[in-house]
Amino acid sequence: MKHRWIFVVLALLAATAFAMSVQGGRWWSIDDVTIGPYGAKHCFGGECKNAGLAWIGGSERWMRTGMGTWAGGLLSALMLLVVAAGLAAKRIPKLAAKTTIVAIATTVIAGIAFIAQFPGVEGAGLDRGLYLFIGGTIAGLATAVSVMRAVKPPVP
Repeated sequence: MKHRWIFVVLALLAATAFAMSVQGGRWWSIDDVTIGPYGAKHCFGGECKNAGLAWIGGSERWMRTGMGTWAGGLLSALMLLVVAAGLAAKRIPKLAAKTTIVAIATTVIAGIAFIAQFPGVEGAGLDRGLYLFIGGTIAGLATAVSVMRAVKPPVP
C-alpha cells in the first residue's frame, strides 16, 4: 500500500478525534456548563462537577442515544487503532477496516439521533466535541475505505 504512513497518521488522528469528542464531551456549551453524550459538566466558583443528562429535560431515548454515541465513539477509536497498527506492521487489515466502517456508521447514526433529539437549552451553542466527531468520522472513513481499496502485492 503506497503512502501507508499517511494512513497510519490519519487513522491515529481520527481515533484521537473520536475519543476526545465523546469522552471530553462539549457538544454544546452554555457559559461554564458543557453538555456531551456522556453527561454534563458544570464549573462554578472554580469547582467543577460532573452531572448526568436528566437535568436537561430530554427523553430517555435521547439519553440512551447519548450513551450509544459515547460507546460507539470509543469503539470506533479502538478499531481505528487496530487499523493503524496493522498498517504500521506492513499488513493490509481489511477485516479491521470493514469493522471500522461498521463501527463508524453505527456511531454516526446514534450521533445524529442524539443531535436531533437534543431538547435545547436556552443559550446553548455548538462546541468542539461535535466538530471533532465530524472530523473523526471523515478521517476514519477515508482511512478505512483506502485500506479496503488497497491491493495486496504479489508474493514472489
